[in-house]
Amino acid sequence: MEQRTPSTVHVVDDDDAVRDSMRILLESHGMTVCDYACAPDFLAANETAIEGCLLLDLHMPGMTGLELLEILRKRGYHLPVVMITGRSDSQLRERALRAGAVTLLDKPVDEDVLIRSLSGALQATQ
Repeated sequence: MEQRTPSTVHVVDDDDAVRDSMRILLESHGMTVCDYACAPDFLAANETAIEGCLLLDLHMPGMTGLELLEILRKRGYHLPVVMITGRSDSQLRERALRAGAVTLLDKPVDEDVLIRSLSGALQATQ
């Protein structure tokens, strides 16, 4: 089990390659990373407490990223959430932001924009 700290970025994405590349990128910037292949795996691993921030894919089979975000808010978790998607439209963007996402970034994600977004989200938790 990985040690979780307030600076942990929880990456939830169904694409193995995306999770792997995000882990490499974020760890190279000094961030602690926990990754999950689906929203239910994230919920199961974080039943009692969640610290840090969440990097969340919008479109996943089963439970979408937006559904996970809505569940977290209903449970009283208000950790910062940066969402990413390969298929964005203005209605989804608006819905994600209304649900509490800090931002919704389009894939392929610009590395500098992603790091700035996550760094800002982590600073908000400290």
